[in-house]
Amino acid sequence: MFDTNRWNRLRYSLWAPLYHPFVRVFDGARRTAIAALDLKPGQRLLIVGAGTGADLPFVPDGVAVLATDLTPAMLERARPRLRPGIELRVMDGHALELPDACFDAALLHLIVAVIPDPAACVREAARVLKPGGVLSVFDKFVADDRQPSLFRRAASRVAAVFFTHLDRRFGDILTASGASLVVESDEPVAGGLFRRIRLRKPAA
Repeated sequence: MFDTNRWNRLRYSLWAPLYHPFVRVFDGARRTAIAALDLKPGQRLLIVGAGTGADLPFVPDGVAVLATDLTPAMLERARPRLRPGIELRVMDGHALELPDACFDAALLHLIVAVIPDPAACVREAARVLKPGGVLSVFDKFVADDRQPSLFRRAASRVAAVFFTHLDRRFGDILTASGASLVVESDEPVAGGLFRRIRLRKPAA
């Protein structure tokens, strides 16, 4: 059986030296998404698929952060963006080695369209959120009320080998996850190629 995690670790190890300058183009979207979480000092934030730490500069001071990624080479590139209260840890987004209900907020930025089982990733993020916790998702999604075009499906088959899927719909992923999350906002970014979505776990 093909080991997708091993392949992802390999390809992102190769991309690590070039990845951060490329993803800086999304700084504005990251800043807006994180600001909308209204994080407060003393709260705990989980970043799944943190990569080179592009989200870290936009996290308010005083918020404790656990930034995880499958690829050690990516996290090594995140070290220059560390500050007190930020921890880096190698972890598989399909099966987070974390207890239930231990974070106030979580980020899934540019990971849901990449990870082999996106429903498992969303389900795990929901599991570790406290009741009332908030989840930010930012990625390449087809609008839920549209089907991906033939061209987009064909392009996705090629792109998925080296980069990312282009034909996923977040609504399908959320349904498949079975997670108890409520969509609070869903906004198109970059002409609709990307979507910025905020969800909340219902309070107990």
